Amino acid sequence: MSTWVPDSTDPVLACPIAPVVDIVFSRWTTPVLWALHEYGRQRFVQLHRRIPAVTPKVLTQRLRQLERDGLVVRTYHPEVPPRVEYEISDLGRSLAPLFAHLAEWASAHLDEVERARDSYDAAPR
Repeated sequence: MSTWVPDSTDPVLACPIAPVVDIVFSRWTTPVLWALHEYGRQRFVQLHRRIPAVTPKVLTQRLRQLERDGLVVRTYHPEVPPRVEYEISDLGRSLAPLFAHLAEWASAHLDEVERARDSYDAAPR
């Protein structure tokens, strides 16, 4: 069995999941992917209604980045008025097991995290 020794000069080599974390767990990415996975193809307004805390500008930026990363498919319908729909791609859908595991972990451990935070915050510094 070989021992893996990270190259501390390269953060990607030191933590090989860092690029995935940067792509998938950027602010607003998980709510967008979750909404598209749960509710299917949606227009911008529908998606914004599901995630009202995000501004339209930021939602537009996030959707463009997710399209660029191949996690979201944007479909333009050339009709009057024009219609644009967004849906999660097969690549984006492949993240579902990861999100399911994280949801299970959250259910099992977030109370524990909250207790640890409370304990930490209450301790004298």
